[in-house]
Amino acid sequence: MERNLYKILSVVLTSCSLSQVWAKDKECFRPNVVFIYADDIGYGDLSCNGAKTIHTPNIERLASMGIRFTNAHSAAATSTPSRYAMLTGEYAWRKAGTGIAAGDAASIIRPDRYTMADLFKDAGYTTGVVGKWHLGLGDKTGKQDWNQLLEPGTDDIGFDYSFIMAATGDRVPCVFVENDKVVNLDPSDPIQVSYTRNFPGEPTGKDNPELLVMHPSHGHDQSIVNGISRIGYMKGGRAALWKDDKIAETLTDKAVEFIEAHRDTTFFLYFATQDAHVPRVPDKRFAGKSGMGARGDCLLEFDWSVGEILKTLERLGLDENTLIVLSSDNGPVVDDGYKDQAVELLGDHKPGGIYRGGKYSSFEAGTRVPCIWSWKNVIRPGTVSDALLCQIDWFATFAEMLGLSLPEGAAPDSQPMLKAWVGKQKKGRQWLVLQNAQNNLSLTDGQWKYLAPGKGAAYNRLVNIELGNSMEPQLYDLKADPGEKHNVAKEYPRRVRKLAEQLEEIVDGRYGLPL
Repeated sequence: MERNLYKILSVVLTSCSLSQVWAKDKECFRPNVVFIYADDIGYGDLSCNGAKTIHTPNIERLASMGIRFTNAHSAAATSTPSRYAMLTGEYAWRKAGTGIAAGDAASIIRPDRYTMADLFKDAGYTTGVVGKWHLGLGDKTGKQDWNQLLEPGTDDIGFDYSFIMAATGDRVPCVFVENDKVVNLDPSDPIQVSYTRNFPGEPTGKDNPELLVMHPSHGHDQSIVNGISRIGYMKGGRAALWKDDKIAETLTDKAVEFIEAHRDTTFFLYFATQDAHVPRVPDKRFAGKSGMGARGDCLLEFDWSVGEILKTLERLGLDENTLIVLSSDNGPVVDDGYKDQAVELLGDHKPGGIYRGGKYSSFEAGTRVPCIWSWKNVIRPGTVSDALLCQIDWFATFAEMLGLSLPEGAAPDSQPMLKAWVGKQKKGRQWLVLQNAQNNLSLTDGQWKYLAPGKGAAYNRLVNIELGNSMEPQLYDLKADPGEKHNVAKEYPRRVRKLAEQLEEIVDGRYGLPL
């Protein structure tokens, strides 16, 4: 089949929607879709974004094959709300219970919710999720039976296959869950989990530091797994425990297996890696290679994972019609709870690039994240876009791409922006609402950024990150001051009032979704 789609689409996209092309030949034009969703990796952590202290060649190659975005955002500055917003197309601050999830949280996305995975299933795709989940499992928080099928689970929200970490690497239970059942579980050694009290006789990082191979810097001093103390208490399930230094390899292998198993179908894979999230325990192939401690080594390991996906697609001949999306769930954090030399060996590296803040923060580094789209013959190689864009819009954008109408009420905050994502339109969103760890909101149009007054500390000393919280309004001109060094709210009181009113209208639903 003639695959010179770029020439066709460069004309088509200037005059009509891509969905019209799809309608003519769905089998030829409908791509496989692979999301590579990093964890805690900042805009400045990748060499394609200008980092000089770290080299990530596979990600550089991916960027050279497609379009790299310089002003793309996660919807929130922490993991659970950004993932919720991405998969549902709804700002997480609209829904209670979408903050950073505990390891024993109930399913945050309930079965009656229409998700991005449901969209792809409706389009005839086989859907899979591999990696960090952190969106809860089971019906009631703290009431799961980890020794049985966890319901509701990933299959109830549109995924045909799943191989996931129940929550995060630093939270119990430290086990993989495949198709909503714990992997390698020995029935004679059942798992028990509690986030309220320890189990009799079980050591903790607080009481038994002599058992640790990695010591916490703050928090993370409860149950010990593989010599690392975690958040929460766990007993049993020893045969099912993951090996921390093999998490990246295990997840990457499962992602590759999914692609191989579905080479003859059309598939959607959400590959959510662990990489830079604590505790950082790189495989021996990467340990000590970056010169920047465990965090830098894990960046190299993430780049390896990306390379394995690219090699698999090329080996199977799937690279011609696969859309690859790479991004991160929120901005970076260096010390997030363990003494792993990430701070001491950071050197001149700036994980957030030129941007202020980081994970948890309202400032730009909290949500301005790496983002690349690569799609052969559709996206011009080596393109760079500074359009204001957000992961929350992937949902409606894929509906547009597939020529599908969303059910009433689905993806209420998601905007179809296919032209911008494939580099055919320079302008992105007219405005974007962003959320920090304290659920304080900001509003930006790409140039002006308004931080609404909100409670909470201005600075988190444990993680050494400015949070942006203040009871005074803040206004920054990102064009003139991308580092948000100068609050100009007092110089532009009218603009502050206008943005404050607009944010209020968005929050209470009176402000429509401009296209």
